[in-house]
Amino acid sequence: MNFPDQLKYTKDHEWIMVDGNIATVGITDFAQGELGDIVYVDITSAGETLSAETVFGTVEAVKTVSDLFMPVSGKVVEVNPHLESNPESVNKDPYGNGWMIKIEISNAPELEHLLSSAAYQQLVGA
Repeated sequence: MNFPDQLKYTKDHEWIMVDGNIATVGITDFAQGELGDIVYVDITSAGETLSAETVFGTVEAVKTVSDLFMPVSGKVVEVNPHLESNPESVNKDPYGNGWMIKIEISNAPELEHLLSSAAYQQLVGA
């Protein structure tokens, strides 16, 4: 299982990669493995400003449907268009082509409350 050190993580299994005030968000390798084969990603929050821990979409797998949560507050500025026709990208490359949204961060201090790679690995028992 992969836990890139440069990312921050949530207890809800999202990851965030910050570049200035824009951040890319997706679900972790652990999460996609637990979900199984992902068949649909539904993100309808484009253009919306959402608070941390607010649902920004859902991911549907063969086994279940799971909510996707904002790691920090911000405006959803982009949704990965590739996921509409290729939701399996989340399984194959959760930290690359399987990213879900890009957000403009509105409350940067919230990043301090996220987990490091080591802390996330401890959370999931890796």
